[in-house]
Amino acid sequence: MADSQSQTRPPRPTHTHINNSNPTSTFLRKLQYHAPNSTQLVGLLTLLISASILLLLTGLTATATVLGLIFFTPLILLTSPFWVPIGTILFVLTAAFLSICGFVVALVAGLSWMYRYFRGMHPPGSDQVDYARSRIYDTANHVKDYASQYGGYLQSEVKDAAPGA
Repeated sequence: MADSQSQTRPPRPTHTHINNSNPTSTFLRKLQYHAPNSTQLVGLLTLLISASILLLLTGLTATATVLGLIFFTPLILLTSPFWVPIGTILFVLTAAFLSICGFVVALVAGLSWMYRYFRGMHPPGSDQVDYARSRIYDTANHVKDYASQYGGYLQSEVKDAAPGA
C-alpha cells in the first residue's frame, strides 16, 4: 500500500502556447466557453418537463372533446328543440343583465364625478367643463349684446313697414 502512495502521477502538461492551427481544439474551447451552467440546465429541464406536461394535457383535452362530441351528438340533436329556445332566452337575459350592470356602473361614475365637481374637488376633466361653460357664457353675452343693439333697429323697421299696425 505504501508503494502505491509513493507513486506519483506525472504533472498535467500546461499549455502556455495556444495552438490556433488545430480547428478541433478551437471548437472545443469555444464549446466549453459557451456551455450552460447548472442553473441554466435546471431551467431548461424545467421548461422541457412543463412543456411536455402541457402538451400531454392538451392532447387529452382534445381527445376527450372529440369523443364527447361523437357520443353526445345524437343526444344533442334529439333534444335541440328544447335547448335552442332555452339558450336564446338565457342569452338575451344575460345580455340584458350585463347591459344594465354597465349602465349602472356608468351612472354611478357620472354621479360620483358630478358630486366631486360640485363640491369643488376638481375631478379629472373639470377644467375642460369650466372652459366650455365660460365659452357658452361669453357667447350668450355676445348674442344678448347684439340683440340689444340691433333689436331696436329691427323693431323700428317692422313699425315702418306696417305703420297702421
